Amino acid sequence: MLPNQKINEIALSEKLEVSRTPVREALIQLASENLLEFFPRRGFIVKEIDTKKKLDVFSVVGVLDAFAATLALENLTEDDIELMEELVRKIDLSISQKNYTDYQKYQNQFHKVYIDKCYNSTLIELLDSLQNSFVRQIYLSKDEEKLFTALEQMNEQHKQIIDYFNTKDKESLEHLIKNEHWKITHIDMI
Repeated sequence: MLPNQKINEIALSEKLEVSRTPVREALIQLASENLLEFFPRRGFIVKEIDTKKKLDVFSVVGVLDAFAATLALENLTEDDIELMEELVRKIDLSISQKNYTDYQKYQNQFHKVYIDKCYNSTLIELLDSLQNSFVRQIYLSKDEEKLFTALEQMNEQHKQIIDYFNTKDKESLEHLIKNEHWKITHIDMI
């Protein structure tokens, strides 16, 4: 769906083969997450999020994600590290196959490993909320070469994050996530 596009509840419920009630509930949830706008007697419209707002959210996510990583530093197990390494390999494969959907799935799982190990429920909820509302797709572009080059750079940073977890280098870990990993360098693709 494109920004400012009206959502047809009836067509959506028919396509999903469900009644309008669960569709409406889902649309209300999406509106509460700032993805849709509700207009009485007109329905739901896809919300347009301007570039500045996206950049603001990414900078907040960077700080919160770095905080979660530093809190998780002492809590990660060898199994957690191995899982993150496996996810990095899956991300590499997704990139090589130009499979953006799998890339997104594995990228989110990668961050979730250490976010869940920060053991701060408020922080976890905030990051989940921001991820669901704004950060679901960091980069989008019709130029596949440019898109997947950017994703490769991000996955190289995932490898560095793992190295910092392994060496318990809290300062470098925090700096990388806060100042580099969530810094948007390809503004034309957000």
